[in-house]
Amino acid sequence: MARRLLSIWFPRLASETALRRRPVEGPFALVHRSGNVDHVCCLNRAAETQGLQRGMALADARAICPGLITRPADLVREAAALAGLRRWAGRYSPMVARDGADGLIADITGVPHLFGGEAELRADLHARLARAGLTAESAIAETRSAACALARHGGGILPEGGLAEGIASLPVGALRIDRKVAEGLFRMGLKRVADLIALPRGPLARRFGSDLVLRLDQALGTQPEPVSPEADLPYFGVRMTLPEPIGLTADVMAGLDRLLGRLCAALARHQRGARRLRLELQRVDRETAQIEIGLARPMRDPDRISALFAKGVGEVEAGFGIEMMRLVAHVTEDLPPEQIGENVVPCETDALADLFSTLGNRLGFDRVLRLLPAQSNIPERSFLLAPAAYSVAETPPLHQGPARPIMIFSPEPVRARGGGRPGDPPSAFRWRNMSFTTLRATGPERIAPEWWFDDPAWRTGLRDYWRVETREGLRLWLFHTPQAAAWSAQHWFAQGEFP
Repeated sequence: MARRLLSIWFPRLASETALRRRPVEGPFALVHRSGNVDHVCCLNRAAETQGLQRGMALADARAICPGLITRPADLVREAAALAGLRRWAGRYSPMVARDGADGLIADITGVPHLFGGEAELRADLHARLARAGLTAESAIAETRSAACALARHGGGILPEGGLAEGIASLPVGALRIDRKVAEGLFRMGLKRVADLIALPRGPLARRFGSDLVLRLDQALGTQPEPVSPEADLPYFGVRMTLPEPIGLTADVMAGLDRLLGRLCAALARHQRGARRLRLELQRVDRETAQIEIGLARPMRDPDRISALFAKGVGEVEAGFGIEMMRLVAHVTEDLPPEQIGENVVPCETDALADLFSTLGNRLGFDRVLRLLPAQSNIPERSFLLAPAAYSVAETPPLHQGPARPIMIFSPEPVRARGGGRPGDPPSAFRWRNMSFTTLRATGPERIAPEWWFDDPAWRTGLRDYWRVETREGLRLWLFHTPQAAAWSAQHWFAQGEFP
């Protein structure tokens, strides 16, 4: 039996996926930033009729079509959409793999007769995708490269033994070769695949590289090109049907502990850890209550996870009783085994992770933040705020120079009440409606603005920072701008406080 491969190409998968949630009228494009330039990565049909093309700069696209509506590309959502289509395409083949970011390749050897033939299989495929609102092109051939090339240039079915004739009229770029190689072939007059088939392989490889020869031989079937579908992650879910309905919180927690033991054992077998879990409680009246929790780090410890469900379980209205429980870990991450024993120091981050999990489930994981060091001398840019559940603590770099305050805030004006030498802190001043007397001042520490950032707060130029100890006990971080012609109260500010 000859090998038959089905290639499916979705030319507007990203745009059609984005428009499914928020439809728009008129030309539409998804934009992806590469370097310092925004490029068009996917278009709808209306934008293509205006002459826009993939890969062109957004500025050029707006010049051609001023009414173009754009949104930033969501690569994660696009990958999820293609993964869903890959699972759906299992109705046509047990072996389906991704082919780039917008295509699928399926081994349909021995399958077409179940649909009445290859033409009927393609018709069924396109009819179902059209009902789903997806644009697709497909092709069937004996080799993967030939099917992919034909799908992206009109589609169709190549009969057995007709590879050379079927792809002869396609452009050389259809062989999935580098763009520069395709341009070099075009300049030499080799525009079609037929122009390459009869040429000797040795000179072709020396001039344009071995990849061109490999792609050509794969398309013609003289070199193998397997279809290797990636394995799907196992489903981490367990359920329990109860012989009698239950309603007490203690009984539900006892059932949850049993489910967690089974679920964590499955996670351990696959070296995975749960990040989000959902507990479904089905009542006798067929209504279902759901409790979902998140974890600050991957975890498969039943006791620590069970404690996070206690609050939600206590708030569930059991009604006439709960007869079925289902626990699903729908978001998991890799979690390799850890060394344990008497001589191993326990992980000190477990307690902190439990705290982040508790706070995150109550306040939201995006609201529990931690400070991360940043490479900048500017006080406002010397740290970053990041969600604690999605970041790792970092040790701040060794600071060289004058000490910095623990508490830094936005600059607040200081009103001088006593004179002093130009550039030195005032001998007395008012700050936050309080009067202070300078006891000791250490400095200055001169900080220059970063010229590559246009920060309005630093347009005044250099700053001289002083560590000022007051007679009242506070130790403040004051600065002034030396660009001022003379000492002036309008150019002194407080920006930090020492412990």
